[in-house]
This record gives sequence, structure tokens and C-alpha cells, in this order.
Amino acid sequence: MATIIGCPERYIQGYGVLGELCKHLQSMGTAPFILVSASGKARVEGKIAESAREFGTAPVYEIFRGECSRSEIDRVLAAYRDSGCDVVVGIGGGKAQDTAKAAAFYANAPVAVVPTAASTDAPCTSGSLVYSDEGVFESHIYFPHNPNMVLVDTEVISKAPARLLVAGMGDALATYFEARACRRSDSAHTFGGKCTLAATALAKTCYDTLIAEGVQALAAVNAKVCTKAVEHIVEANTYLSGVGAENCGTAAAHAIHNGFTQIPETHGFYHGEKVAFGTLAQLVLENAPGAELDEVMNFCLDVGLPVTLAGLGIARISREEIMKVAETACNLVSMRRMPFAVTPQMLVDAIIAADALGRGYMARRAAAP
Repeated sequence: MATIIGCPERYIQGYGVLGELCKHLQSMGTAPFILVSASGKARVEGKIAESAREFGTAPVYEIFRGECSRSEIDRVLAAYRDSGCDVVVGIGGGKAQDTAKAAAFYANAPVAVVPTAASTDAPCTSGSLVYSDEGVFESHIYFPHNPNMVLVDTEVISKAPARLLVAGMGDALATYFEARACRRSDSAHTFGGKCTLAATALAKTCYDTLIAEGVQALAAVNAKVCTKAVEHIVEANTYLSGVGAENCGTAAAHAIHNGFTQIPETHGFYHGEKVAFGTLAQLVLENAPGAELDEVMNFCLDVGLPVTLAGLGIARISREEIMKVAETACNLVSMRRMPFAVTPQMLVDAIIAADALGRGYMARRAAAP
């Protein structure tokens, strides 16, 4: 089996680059159809208007309704076809981006992705996570190519709620550990090939960047400023994680995230927050060295990522509910990329053990002088 790597055709990141959107779209189309939430439109429309005037284009805005579901994808696809536009632009969080990618695929149109927060690695990936209208994970759609363009304005992102940047760090945290598991099992990744040295290096650089600069970046975003640390963490959350994960493969951490969607109490938590806890559970499942667990656990506590089930809204641990999570997770392709067979019972035990470990770390921090 060949090694394969795939990535967006162009990745643009910088302070204020949203104002250059229509310039960068010129190679893709001249009539952008922009999918964005109502609140997002209020924040970005003025920034886009100047470049739209400069390049003589009139963007058509469509309001995203909040869930990347089959019904929403179909609605947006119909709106795009009626609009007369020639390029889809998804602006917002991961679900808006995934909806835009799916609609563009079915319309055979180019797509540009513009995240307003560095909360997931969805912008760079060639797939969309599809949920029910109620927010329960249903399927993963894989597309034959990555987005044509990803544009990341760090001015916008540095002013977004800090919790979103932290959630992105939680998603990115899994990248290296899942890549390592996939290499150990010699699994095929999203594109049906083996991971390259380049993708492996991206995954490791992603983790190293989080550990080295995550706390500093969080402090800057809490102060609503953009520093080099913020720029580096945004790149880690968005590009290093997205390209690294897609070209090495996801494993237990993301499977556990998808399993958690079976528990309604977790629906108010971000993707990356659930993935972070899934990463801890994967490390327990692997019987990772104590020093590695210690580094990951302390990082999560330093930036405010959940390390317990209570941190995901599960106040009372029910083995029956955790078994639902485990059974869902163990049926997913990503779990089968682990270097050993994982049974639902093994996963239940790992999740409960990770929760106990997290509670212990939190208690020791609370007791420290």
C-alpha cells in the first residue's frame, strides 16, 4: 500500500486577512455564496464588504441554522443552486464549515473555509461529520479532495471566546497520540494510504507546540490580543492537527468522542473538549507511561480542558451509559485503527479509570498550598 498525503490547495493565515477574502477567491470563482450564522454575519460582513467592492462582487449570504445534519445540508445545497453563485464559502465553527463542504461537494462547486475560531481542525479536512437534527452523531462523509482554500484571520480568532481556542487545543491534543497508534497498527488513513514521514512530523509538531505555547496563547486570548503564541497555536489547532490527523488517522480518542454523543448531557460541550477526555482514556487504554500521562493531564488542567466525566456534564457515572458510549465507539473504523483489539468492556474500564485519574489530579491541585 502506498503512502499518501492530502491537504488544502491553499492555506492562508494572518492578522486581518478576512478583508482580503474576495481577492483570494478570484482563482476559484467571482460570485461567493457565504454560509454563516446570523451573529457571525454581523461580525464579518463589514470586513468582507471592502474587498467585495474592490473586486466587483456581491456576496450572497445564507444563514446557517446550527447543525450539520442531512436536512441542513440539503437546504443549503438548494439555496446555493438557486443563488447563481459559483463558489461556496463556509464561515464559522466546525459544523458550519462541514455543512459548506458537503453542500459544495454535492453541487460540484469549489469551497473555501473561513473559521471564526480555532476550535477544531475541521477547516483543513476532506470530510464532514453529520449529526441528527438533535445533535447525535450519525455518519462521516468523506470527499475526494480537501477544501480549495482555508483562510484564517487571527484578528477574528484572538477576539473569539477563549474557550473555543481551548477546545481546539483539545482536538489537536489527540493528533499525535492517534497518529502514533495508527503507525503502530500500520493502518490506512482517510485517503486509503499509509502515513508519510511529513504527516507524522506534523502530528508531533502539533503536540510539541501545544505543550510549549498553549498556556501563553490562552493568556493572550483572554486579554483579547494576538501574539506569536496565538499565531502558533492557531496553526497547530487548524493546519497541523487537520493535515496531521487526516494523513495519519484518528483512533480511540475520536471514537470515544463520537460515543459520547449518545449521552445528552455532553451535547453542550465542544468537540475538542470531548476529544481531550477521549485522549486521556486512550492513553489509559494503551497503559501509557506515567510521565506521558502526567504531562497530558497537567496540560489539560493548565488550559481548562475536561479531565473527568463530571467535566463533560456526566455528574453520576452509570456503567450502563458508559457502555453505550463504548459500544458506539468500538463499532467505528477509528477504533479499529488501534494496535490491539478493543472490546466495549475494555473501553468502559479505561473511561472510568481515566475519570478516577482526573479526579485524583484535581484533588491534589486543590490541596496544594
